[in-house]
Amino acid sequence: MSATAQTPAPPRAAGAAEPRRGLPPGPRGPAALNLLRLSERPLETLLEWRRRYGDCFTVRYPVFGTGVYVADPQAIRALHTGDQSDLRAGEANAPLGAVVGPRSVLVLDGSEHLRQRRLLLPPFQGSAVTAFRAVIQDVAAREVASWRPGERFVMRERMRALTFEVIARAVFGVEERARIERLRHALVAVLDAQYVFLLPPRLLRDLGPLSPGGRVVRLLRAADALLYEEIARRRAAPDLDARTDVLSLLLRARDEDGTPMTDAELRDELMTMLLAGHETTATALAFAFDLLPRHPAVLARLRDELAAGDEAYLDAVVTETLRLRPIIDANQRRLTRPRVVAGWELPAGVSVYPAIALVHRREDLYPRAGAFRPERFLDGRAESYAWLPFGGGIRRCIGAALAQAEIAEAIRAIVSAVELRPLRERPDPVVLRGVTLVPRHGVPVEVARHTAPA
Repeated sequence: MSATAQTPAPPRAAGAAEPRRGLPPGPRGPAALNLLRLSERPLETLLEWRRRYGDCFTVRYPVFGTGVYVADPQAIRALHTGDQSDLRAGEANAPLGAVVGPRSVLVLDGSEHLRQRRLLLPPFQGSAVTAFRAVIQDVAAREVASWRPGERFVMRERMRALTFEVIARAVFGVEERARIERLRHALVAVLDAQYVFLLPPRLLRDLGPLSPGGRVVRLLRAADALLYEEIARRRAAPDLDARTDVLSLLLRARDEDGTPMTDAELRDELMTMLLAGHETTATALAFAFDLLPRHPAVLARLRDELAAGDEAYLDAVVTETLRLRPIIDANQRRLTRPRVVAGWELPAGVSVYPAIALVHRREDLYPRAGAFRPERFLDGRAESYAWLPFGGGIRRCIGAALAQAEIAEAIRAIVSAVELRPLRERPDPVVLRGVTLVPRHGVPVEVARHTAPA
């Protein structure tokens, strides 16, 4: 009998209101229609549901099942910091396992999750991130130097190339251009098949080369061959003990019992870092350059502050971009037993969604919440449960510091060297693709002026 099944529900505080039982109200449409609405107009749809049903509402989706969105920061704090024994984020993330693998920190729970997390944390903290900044600066400077006045491109695609090279060098430890290109060709093809996250498991079976499952299996097979090849090369490297890339650090890591990570674990975590650190960071940069050129006063101040050597406004721009354009609309936790959440006693089996996008649009936290105003973050750091682009608690994104550094250094390189002009009259609509929020058109831009010497 499992320990979680025997864990008693947390006691109710004296004088606390009796929780309501069952599920909060929410949209009554078919699950497929709810997902379609969320996919095509995610921010508008979530805000509409919150206006109609309040800070706690129920939505049914195909594949992901029934979920309860929670937009109250205090309730989210209680979810992230209280008893975690009845919350299964890994189980809720199970659809991601088709790509990231069964040993990814994203799909593990309990002691297995904590073991992986402890092994993964050191390469993404403090001095390690500081050392990665030099790699980011080099990659960003070379990318921007290749742009020419009058050139037109889709910002998200250029940023994907930039962030992939950062991942290849800082995480995989690969420097050779040919090897980076081989990895990019194979691994990005897997990421582009994100629709697999939304398919029922029966459709993921390999039913031939034309079936969705068959195509994904072949893409994963090609990607895995390269990942295992890189792991083997690094294990055999004579300078392994001196290397500072993440893969080398993980190969040297040992858990409390002195056990190293297996090749299968390393493969799954490398794929996880690619999914969580390449695609999402590129999207955040695309959003930044959909916002900055449309707010000339913000852009002018950013350039002036950088020229004066002040980094505070740059950090505020990054923070505000991730607030207004979060890459994930909500986290997900699955209840293994009934639990009181935001005044509702929810049944076991239901997923709880701490609603990142909705918290970020609360007027009581962020006056004029729909406006792009980086200055709102100049007075200090954002509160933990009012700003949640990387999640929170023991499931907070391990690579958050690296992602913020990468976004900041890329923005610095771009605004210091070029003037970009949006090719769309209005901001790019936000849509849900796979499990992430992205600009529908990828933010098409034109290089209006290049201020740095060619």
